[in-house]
Amino acid sequence: MGVWWGLLGVAAFSFTVPFTRVAVGAFSPLFIGSGRAVVAAVLAAFALGLTRQRLPRGTQWGRLAVVAGGVVVGFPLLTSFALTSAPASHGAVVIALLPAATAAAAVLRGREHLPVAFWWVAAVGALAAIGFAFAQSGGFVQSGGFGQFHWADLLLLGAVVAAAIGYAEGGLLARELGAWQTVSWALVLASPLMVPLTALSIVQQPPSGTPVQWLAFAYLGLVSMFLGFFAWYRGLAIGPMAQVSQIQLIQPVLTISWAGLLLGETLTWMTIIGGLAVVLSAGIAVRLRLKPPASTQKPDSRNRIPK
Repeated sequence: MGVWWGLLGVAAFSFTVPFTRVAVGAFSPLFIGSGRAVVAAVLAAFALGLTRQRLPRGTQWGRLAVVAGGVVVGFPLLTSFALTSAPASHGAVVIALLPAATAAAAVLRGREHLPVAFWWVAAVGALAAIGFAFAQSGGFVQSGGFGQFHWADLLLLGAVVAAAIGYAEGGLLARELGAWQTVSWALVLASPLMVPLTALSIVQQPPSGTPVQWLAFAYLGLVSMFLGFFAWYRGLAIGPMAQVSQIQLIQPVLTISWAGLLLGETLTWMTIIGGLAVVLSAGIAVRLRLKPPASTQKPDSRNRIPK
């Protein structure tokens, strides 16, 4: 069930990069990154109030701040600025590093045990995504070999790290607070920062766009920032997180498809090969089962409960 909930969340997130690319054609990156969080925070506040959810306790507030910093502030802002210059298909494959990063964060934070083969496969997927970023950023053309990352790649990689930490912590918190409650409290907690940033962006560049661009922004606020996390955090909470996180490797394929169908972006052989290499690695990784923890005691047949 964790995998199926995760798949539903990934399907919702797969439109995020193309729709962000549509929105940045009219709105400033600061408005998109912060404004969508404000829209989601309003919905979250209503949901929490109407259902009379109990307040988080003690250290849960600090952990919610980690979630908010990763998925409410860090990922939306960094991707919005990156996609002002990077095509949606390029962003999709660089963000394909996210499953491996989330698995690493889950192991460090949740102490999950993974077989060595899992890390080999995850590493292959990560290297494929990094190699794609080098090639697409012009490194091969400029220096005849591996060049420097484009600034958009650095922003996308920063977004990957931020989201991975937010996903891992959010998955653990969802087991205590609930899936939708976790993202809702994170949105509310981040709103004192995101509201002023949205106001500043409106003063700097008053938002004005076509109905399609406004619909893309609405999707980012309603689904990418709010409803999609209901399914995603539920999947991570059911877990195991490291395994469920590999479902994200389907996301680049979906996103690249939407970029071609909706935005008319050209799907080069480099894009297709890079995406397939990452997704193939993920498909293998998601099939690898977690190592059962070694038992320190042998079962005593005398204490077995008869069927």
